[in-house]
Amino acid sequence: MFSETLIYTIGSLSLVGLVAALILYTTARKFHVTEDPRIDDVEKALPGVNCGACGYPGCRGFAEACIKADDFSKMYCPVGGNACMAAVAKILGKEASVQEPMIAVVRCAGSHDKRPRTSQYDGPQTCQIAAATFSGETGCPYGCLGFGDCVAVCRFDAIHMDPQTGLPVVDEEKCTACGACVTACPHGIIELRKKGPRGRRVYVTCINKDKGPVARRACQVACIGCGRCVKECPFVAITLENNLAYIDFNKCKLCRKCVAVCPTKAIQEMNFPIKK
Repeated sequence: MFSETLIYTIGSLSLVGLVAALILYTTARKFHVTEDPRIDDVEKALPGVNCGACGYPGCRGFAEACIKADDFSKMYCPVGGNACMAAVAKILGKEASVQEPMIAVVRCAGSHDKRPRTSQYDGPQTCQIAAATFSGETGCPYGCLGFGDCVAVCRFDAIHMDPQTGLPVVDEEKCTACGACVTACPHGIIELRKKGPRGRRVYVTCINKDKGPVARRACQVACIGCGRCVKECPFVAITLENNLAYIDFNKCKLCRKCVAVCPTKAIQEMNFPIKK
């Protein structure tokens, strides 16, 4: 009796297993999706850091998007750059557009000696939490908080905090313009801009939108919204909005006339030869 029960049990379980296997097999055959073999080739041509700077979930997601893209000119990997995209285009038989290299710039020059401390923050040492609960240790509520969230998210060791100034410094040789530091900064003081010919660029190192006297009291090198740079620029590359000047890197011709007239030295010129 016991043996018959055991045989029936084993037989029933085997039958259930067989039916389940047939159902799974049929389902797999019906919904099987053939993956384009070029995806693997494109993924191998990419840097493989899965940083998401391209706007897609990892390098494989970007590879799939490249294959499906109707307009390949909009596809770009900031980390791999033009050489990487040329390799991808060759695999897919498409033509890659050449883009100017970008770099992260820090739009705050309020170092310890230029932006005096007015209070002390004793909370968690992260910019995100400090920004949500505190206006900062200085009179400028717009400037760098100095806790290095940008450093923590950089996968390329391209940004570090300067202990002397208390500000982040970008390593031009290592920066890939992935944009992770831009996203991490709660005050938005880091921006991606064109690297410029020979690495030369001009930009406003301030995002303070307070009126001139208030901004100047908080930081010696703050933009005071005087508008002199706007009047001086012969290429209409500078705009003034909410008491703050901004230089459009697509229009700027690097003449540096704005640098000379800025009364607070809030406009930075990078990698130019020293004037004799």
